[in-house]
Amino acid sequence: MLPFPVELKTGSPVSEQLIYAVKKAVISGQMQTGDKFPSVRTLSQELRINPNTAHKVITALISEGLLEVKPGIGTIVGKKARATPQQRSELLGEDVEHLVVEAKKLRLDVEDVTRAVEQHWNKLS
Repeated sequence: MLPFPVELKTGSPVSEQLIYAVKKAVISGQMQTGDKFPSVRTLSQELRINPNTAHKVITALISEGLLEVKPGIGTIVGKKARATPQQRSELLGEDVEHLVVEAKKLRLDVEDVTRAVEQHWNKLS
């Protein structure tokens, strides 16, 4: 079982989707500094992806500082500076795009969408 949620979709590279899922998990706090990260083998088996793709993802995350390799321990979530509001809001990109597309299909204007978002926001507050 992976320590972060990921739903692979057609249309964009698996590696990009996986990197995004890990970043989202780290920024949102689902994964903390020092948490063990799955191996290449585990990632490739769990997600049914090519081991080379899993290796590419881990290498990219290490180079970005999100992951660290600790001899004798394995790969762990690295020490990362606190996410900025901009980084956190960027994680909503796909969801916001979906909302806007659906709103345009329904011929809603931005005020209607804003009002609907505020109503849902207030329900959860």
